[in-house]
Amino acid sequence: MGLVEGKVALVTGSGSGIGRQSALAFGREGAKVVVADVVVDGGQETVKMIKAAGGDAAFVKCDVSKAADVEAAVKFTVDTFGKIDCAHNNAGIEGPTRATADISEADWDKVLGINLKGIFLSMKYEIPQMLAGGGGAIVNTASIAGLVGFQGLASYTASKYGVNGLTKAAALEYAKAGLRVNSVCPGVINTAMVERLIAETPEMEAGLVAGTPMGRLGEPSEIGEAVVWLCSDRASFVTGHNMAVDGGYTAQ
Repeated sequence: MGLVEGKVALVTGSGSGIGRQSALAFGREGAKVVVADVVVDGGQETVKMIKAAGGDAAFVKCDVSKAADVEAAVKFTVDTFGKIDCAHNNAGIEGPTRATADISEADWDKVLGINLKGIFLSMKYEIPQMLAGGGGAIVNTASIAGLVGFQGLASYTASKYGVNGLTKAAALEYAKAGLRVNSVCPGVINTAMVERLIAETPEMEAGLVAGTPMGRLGEPSEIGEAVVWLCSDRASFVTGHNMAVDGGYTAQ
C-alpha cells in the first residue's frame, strides 16, 4: 500500500521541477494525479512519466492567476477521477532580481498574482470540493524566502511570506472539518528557477551552497517526498505547519 493509495491529487505547476517530482511521488504512492500547468508540453510529459511508472494521471492546462482556469482545473479533477483528496499548490515564479525601489509595479503584480493570489484561488476552489468529500490535505509551496529575507527578491519574498500566513489562517479555519493545510519551504533546490537566478547573478551559487549547512543543493524529489508525506494519513495531526526542507539553512 502506498502512502496515498486510492486518493486523488491535484498538483499545480507540475510540468517541471518540484511540481513534476511531487506528481511522480503521488503517482508512485498510489494516488491518481491531475497534472496542472500553463506549459502544455511539460505537463503532458509529466503525465507520460507517471503512466510509464504504472500510475494514473491526466493533464489540464491552468494559469493559476486566473480564477476561471483554477475553477476549471478543480472541476476537471472531480469530473475525471470523482473527487479531490490532496492538492499541492506549487505553481510559482521568481520574478526579477532587483532592489525594492527598482521593482516595477507590473513585475510586483505578476509575482504576487501567481505566487500568492494563485494559491488563494487554488484553495478557494479546492476546499469546497474537499469538504464535500469529508476532508482532505493541502500543501502550498512557499520557500525559505517565506521564513527569512533575501536581498534583491522583495516581491518573491513578500509572496512567500504571504503563502505561509495564508496557510496558517486556512489551517485554523478548517481544522475541525477534517481538512489539513500545510506548506513546504524549500531551500536552494536544483531547479530551472535556481539556475536562472544563478545565471543572472553567478556569484550567488557559491554563496547559496556555502550558506546551506549540508553543503549542497537540494533535489526536487526531496521536496516531493515531503509533500506526499504531509498529504498522507501519517501526518494526520500536522496542520498549519510551514515545513522547511532546506538542508539546515534556516536553522542557522
